[in-house]
Amino acid sequence: MNLRLGSYLLLILTVLMMANACNSELPDYKNPEVSVEKRVDDLLSRMTLEEKIAQMWGVNSEIKDSIVVSPSGDINIDKIKPLLPNGIGQITRPSEVLGGRSQTGDKEALSNTPYLNAVLTNKLQKYFIEETRLGIPAIFHEECLHGLAAIDGTSYPHPIALAGTFNRELVEKVYAQTAEETRLRGAHQALTPVVDVARDTRWGRIEETFGEDPYLVAQMGISAVKGFQGDGQFKEKNHIVATLKHFVAHAQPESGTNTAPVNLSERVLREVHFYPFQEAIEKAGALSVMVTYHEVDGVPMSANKWLITDILRGEMGFKGFVVSDYYAIREMYKRDGINSHCVARDQKQAAELAIKAGINLELPLPDCYTEISALVKEGTISEKEIDVLVGEMLAVKFRLGLFEDPYVDPEKAKAFCGTEARRPFAKEAALQSITLLENKNNAAPLQLEKLKHIAVIGPNANRTMPGGYSSIPPFYTNLLQGIEARVEGKVKVSYAEGCRITIGGSWVEDEVILPDPAEEKQKIAEAVRLAKTADVIVLALGGNEQTSREAWSNTHLGDRSDLELMGAQNDLIDALHATGKPIVAVLFNGAPLVVSNLIEKASAVFECWYLGQESGNAVADVLFGDYNPGAKLAITFPRSVGQVPCFYNYKPTARRGYSDSDITPLFPFGYGLSYTSFEIENVRLEKETIGTDESVKVFADLTNTGKIKGDEVVQMYIRDELSNVTRPVKELKDFKRVTLEPGETKTITLEITPDKLKYWDINMEYVVDRGEFTVMVGSSSADKDLQKIKLMVK
Repeated sequence: MNLRLGSYLLLILTVLMMANACNSELPDYKNPEVSVEKRVDDLLSRMTLEEKIAQMWGVNSEIKDSIVVSPSGDINIDKIKPLLPNGIGQITRPSEVLGGRSQTGDKEALSNTPYLNAVLTNKLQKYFIEETRLGIPAIFHEECLHGLAAIDGTSYPHPIALAGTFNRELVEKVYAQTAEETRLRGAHQALTPVVDVARDTRWGRIEETFGEDPYLVAQMGISAVKGFQGDGQFKEKNHIVATLKHFVAHAQPESGTNTAPVNLSERVLREVHFYPFQEAIEKAGALSVMVTYHEVDGVPMSANKWLITDILRGEMGFKGFVVSDYYAIREMYKRDGINSHCVARDQKQAAELAIKAGINLELPLPDCYTEISALVKEGTISEKEIDVLVGEMLAVKFRLGLFEDPYVDPEKAKAFCGTEARRPFAKEAALQSITLLENKNNAAPLQLEKLKHIAVIGPNANRTMPGGYSSIPPFYTNLLQGIEARVEGKVKVSYAEGCRITIGGSWVEDEVILPDPAEEKQKIAEAVRLAKTADVIVLALGGNEQTSREAWSNTHLGDRSDLELMGAQNDLIDALHATGKPIVAVLFNGAPLVVSNLIEKASAVFECWYLGQESGNAVADVLFGDYNPGAKLAITFPRSVGQVPCFYNYKPTARRGYSDSDITPLFPFGYGLSYTSFEIENVRLEKETIGTDESVKVFADLTNTGKIKGDEVVQMYIRDELSNVTRPVKELKDFKRVTLEPGETKTITLEITPDKLKYWDINMEYVVDRGEFTVMVGSSSADKDLQKIKLMVK
């Protein structure tokens, strides 16, 4: 027995010695036992200038479509070699080859399934590993705003809806599952999350954000990055690189129009817009950042060395790589169909500005960065500068393990991605994202046993509404389908469109065409006739993918000058209200709308945003009381566009009033009702006085005083009562979503840490004031919903 054991140990030792010998023969960059820093240095020392430059390029469909030659994912190596002889840094959206277009979609083209997607990325990666001189793998990136934007990718609620869950753990799981689907198909980077702080509700990209509050955006951003990247080790091949965007202050553009100039003070930049980026870098280790099209204080972001190098890399300590937004570098020179910045005389100078600013990679294709070689040869850019930028990207490729294990298993992709098993959690995310705005006389939930006929009416009742940055999910249930499935024939369900919002309404259709008014009157009349025969009206209104979206060119617009319900929707509301039938309204939209008329005339109103593939099923569960809504608004709803900007954390002198309107919003940040009732009592501090470097706990007793199980979001706000520069009237600094049974009480613990009291003072130093702070705890940001206590800092 001992002899056998000795022989066995000798065998193990021999194998280990052979493995070590093999590793010692490898160049350092191919040896996984060597540190990432040494591997980067070794590889850079072996690379030609042209090979380094290739790592700073992305490849878009212009090249991808030319090398994929069959529906089975075959590629033409002979075509790749002259196009990409030195390798490539990244490949843009591999899910979009084989005709599998995502948000730029061709629905009639060939379908790039998860299996074929994995086959294709393996074949492309094999070329870079085996056919290029140094075998440097490529990174493949995808859009993952609310799930992988690829055919058969599971579709979750949009970020503005997810933020309303006030559930850090749920958001982390959404993006962890998205990461796994994306990685199994062969991609390694998500161009997500959006951590812009949305301060202008006219802006068309609200749906992509986590709302208006820096703290909430930061918390959701941290959760998203943790979901995407896990612990940052990437050992299990089920996580990918997260990309924070859009650096920085993109969501407060002049006049609310996309990519317009941002003219903000340094203090506002630091306190509002830097904060979520800083937090996601420090607390979640985000490995990539995207800079976008706008200018800050007259300097285009693609040329902004102060922001990209001094602030992002210097002050924030960012250690990853920076990518350009698509064609943003060219926009400094001249870009067709866009109002360009005109700060570069040509593409060559645009490349120089971007490299000096610190942008590692140009997306989506080689454009201005094709001039890097000439810039180096003439001495405008040094090769050492290129080495720094390329090295930062190579380090992430090493961390991802792409040099050792670059391939994925197509069978696993087929078994996991977009399957039936993903549906329950997609539905749970949708359920937690629904906000109840109004519920007069407990009109909701609907009591099925008391109904004989439901009229489902409205332009969004029988429509697939994935929202922006979406593809074709494996499943989708609209509101009408969800209601029909839920009632199972026990109640008659009838449908009328009522009116239209726009003709078509797809995110990719450039022209916004309004319906013919005469035809709309006929549709309203049809809806009224139907409504008169029903017991209740379920009315689906709001917006669509055209009325609020990314304005990506001068002919593809998406920002609003008016936030009223578009088209004949208010006429439809008035006509249905005149029937005397109760109206339960459901809003689907990408940004806050002015819905005062609807609130006045409907018995109950739900804000649903875009809920993903399980939309209709989730809404039906809420309508009929199978689930009690508990989401809160992550953004303020104005009474009119004249109130914009209307964010809750304003300065003390900012809301004096209007001569012709109420100054308060229609619905405040953090607002949301429930089918049950809650009471918050006994708000108290662990201790009433602390030092500037101390933390303190805040306690509150929360009781479900109603008759059914429900969720409440307990929110804590803080106000610095005396400061040497003006401070907001209140700022969210902690929250917890809590589930309680009827009659149940829980003591909720929130925490104040020194960083939650800090601000940029008159000397631009980040400090905690000594003095009195007001701590407010309650169910929304509205004063009437908050209880106040005092904290002294000495």
